[in-house]
Amino acid sequence: MSYTRSAIPRFYYAIFGVYEPLLTTAGLLGTLVDPQKTHNLQAPWPKHSPPPAEIPLASIVTVVQLAHVCALIGVINVFLLSAARRHLSTQPAIQEKIVGALLMPLLIGDILHLVLTLWALGDKRWQFWKWSGMLWTTILLGLTLMVPRMTWHMGIGRYVDKRDGKVLN
Repeated sequence: MSYTRSAIPRFYYAIFGVYEPLLTTAGLLGTLVDPQKTHNLQAPWPKHSPPPAEIPLASIVTVVQLAHVCALIGVINVFLLSAARRHLSTQPAIQEKIVGALLMPLLIGDILHLVLTLWALGDKRWQFWKWSGMLWTTILLGLTLMVPRMTWHMGIGRYVDKRDGKVLN
């Protein structure tokens, strides 16, 4: 069996170092363009109670700050993963530890994001037909990051020192 000698091969770098930063930056830009729309599309509204014409300034600030933090995480991914690939390419065991230290809290965050989103929806959580397009997008795009993070931690398609260190040395 041949394994790449990188803890962050092209596939994972493309997801976490390119796709995720683009996704989170696009989310920030969309929020900056229309924070009220971003706010109003987060969850279903009662049938006879449409979203407010104006939302409080505190809600706008909160939505913009949340989008900024998400984009910041994406940017951190680019810098950290690029540095790990560039400067630790000859030390895959250390590279694995550094990348794991980044991806573990993000995986925990992915799981909590899904669980807390469903919890916050209350009685509407299983009424999928009432979910907004934005809510569906949030859930599905979150899964496109959570599943690869899980596979990374499972050692699929990447160097794992405990498994590959003796084979490749």
